[in-house]
Amino acid sequence: MKLTLVAFVLLFALSTKPLLGAAGPPFEQVVDTFGKKLRARANYYILPANGGCLALASIGEKCPMDVVEVQGYPGLPLSFTPVNTKKGVIRVSTDLNIVFSADTDCPQSNEWKLDNYDDTTGQWFVTTGGVVGNPGWQTVSNWFKIEKCKESYKLMYCPTVCSYCNVQCKDIGIYVNADGNQRLAITDAPYKVQFQLAA
Repeated sequence: MKLTLVAFVLLFALSTKPLLGAAGPPFEQVVDTFGKKLRARANYYILPANGGCLALASIGEKCPMDVVEVQGYPGLPLSFTPVNTKKGVIRVSTDLNIVFSADTDCPQSNEWKLDNYDDTTGQWFVTTGGVVGNPGWQTVSNWFKIEKCKESYKLMYCPTVCSYCNVQCKDIGIYVNADGNQRLAITDAPYKVQFQLAA
């Protein structure tokens, strides 16, 4: 009797829940300022809600360069590569690589990555020198996400490319240092942005 009851409970549970590994509904597609889908590997500008733009700057050391917010010019174009490189569009809540499409004098790549913890400021900064693809524990610092934030979007560091890695899930925001440099860093406040297709 007990065996029959257990079998019935298991059958009921399997019939009312999706099968393990079954695909759920796809995440919402990210759109640009014209309402068009963000395309993988196409060039875009990230436009912060405060009217600035994103660029590269050498802060402290010449290389690798850091990701900063600047005012007064369009910034540098970037491209996004999702963890599944066969996907042609960018979706929210999906691991992706972000890379500036610009030439620099540094030997490191323009691929975004989360830098080591900075003891002097108590911050984790977004810098460059990461690698595209190769998801796993060796590259866990190279993966970011775009999330919906009311009428805009926000950037997050919350990689899921390594199931056993202990990572923090935090917003990417702005840290202003004593010299007035506005660096992208891990914060508790969302950094609202939009995406504009680069000409």
